[in-house]
Amino acid sequence: MLAQKDAMATIAVKDLVVAKKFYQDILGFSSAGAEGAGVVTLRSGRSTIVVYESEFAGTNKATSATWGVGDDLDSIVQTLKLAGVSFEHYGVQGLRREGDVHVAGGFRAAWFKDPDGNILHLNNQ
Repeated sequence: MLAQKDAMATIAVKDLVVAKKFYQDILGFSSAGAEGAGVVTLRSGRSTIVVYESEFAGTNKATSATWGVGDDLDSIVQTLKLAGVSFEHYGVQGLRREGDVHVAGGFRAAWFKDPDGNILHLNNQ
């Protein structure tokens, strides 16, 4: 039933103005056209991200959205660092760190947070 339909990430934020600046100016997403009181829809490749205001913003302790960026992982991490993004460092068994990138075999990943503390994930898949 839903297998043939596209899914979208939905990310709660406290301040939509601050969030739009981060998601559009820092991460580079463009508007997908749908914007209203307390919500903006952004384009990410062929996907959509809904960013909306909520009193529960930042309470998720798990990953909110993931981007498989392939061989561009290291350059994206460097570009985001230059833009002021701080990366998270996790002590996950089986993963070693190379700078801000966690590595296990051929898997490479990096995590960072938006201004509300939502965890965002990049990997080389």
